[in-house]
Amino acid sequence: MRLAGSGGVAPQGVELRHLRYFVAVADAGTFTRAAERMFIAQPTLSQQIRRLEEMVGTPLLQRRREGVRLTEAGTVLLEESRAVLSLIEQGVSRTRQAAGLGRPRLRFAVSPSLPETLAVEAASRLLAAAAAAGVELAWLEISLDAEFSPVRQRRADAGIGWLTVAGEALPPPLDVMGLGEFEPDVWLPRAKPGVSSQVIGLEELAHMDVIHGPRRHSSGLYDSWLEVLRARNPRFDFTDPPFRHSLPLALAFAATASRPTAVLTGPRLRAGAWRPPAQPVPATGAYDMVPARVEHRPLTATAALVWSGDLPRQLQQLLFDTADGIAF
Repeated sequence: MRLAGSGGVAPQGVELRHLRYFVAVADAGTFTRAAERMFIAQPTLSQQIRRLEEMVGTPLLQRRREGVRLTEAGTVLLEESRAVLSLIEQGVSRTRQAAGLGRPRLRFAVSPSLPETLAVEAASRLLAAAAAAGVELAWLEISLDAEFSPVRQRRADAGIGWLTVAGEALPPPLDVMGLGEFEPDVWLPRAKPGVSSQVIGLEELAHMDVIHGPRRHSSGLYDSWLEVLRARNPRFDFTDPPFRHSLPLALAFAATASRPTAVLTGPRLRAGAWRPPAQPVPATGAYDMVPARVEHRPLTATAALVWSGDLPRQLQQLLFDTADGIAF
């Protein structure tokens, strides 16, 4: 077996099952959870990982009470193992297709922080294009970081999320196509002086308490906006919302805070399309908070479709056609 991208041959005796077990332990974080997912006894799994370390010639995992941590060598092998297993899966899939036993399959990741309108539009276009091309879709709702790690690590073939670096700065083999810029709402206390203008300056916002996050929900976007606000106030930090998916609860906490507090949503509307609501927003009026926007739109995010450049040409064309059809 030749490890993908390494130019070297795997040590004698290493089998695909060893790589699958190793990836499972790295993903699960503990031998117990990995054994459950792989339907294998934990002592057997531990023995197989020790055997892999012996064949490679170096420790791959640091075993700790709270779980396992990859060594530097383990990090390298994890990336190589994902590449090998992905190539094997794609090869088997193409073989079955050639024999008339199956359809091409695309694992597509959707970030939970996307605005519903964009997620629905992208999903509907991809569904239609996949049906026309005879491609089977597998949907994954997972957070995508600034480097789109699930795609880069081959846990997904493609995904749609927030691009916080220039497309050419993404690590290979990722390809990217932008889908337009989006901006957030900011909710302010109605009693705040000047709030009737429904616009707030970045300087003023950076010196308020701001409920936004949590970071794990969209780490790249969170860090990008935090950097913008800290440029105006080096001591600025976001406050995590009490409940991630409940805007009314976040507004209730902000309305009853002891000092002026704003609520910053994720990107919701295409940049420049923000309009004040004609009527009070249902389930929010009781909290005496009103929606506004940040002046000059300093907080925006670019939605992007990202895929692995080593996907079969048919799947890459499917993704390109989907992105090309989404209105900017």
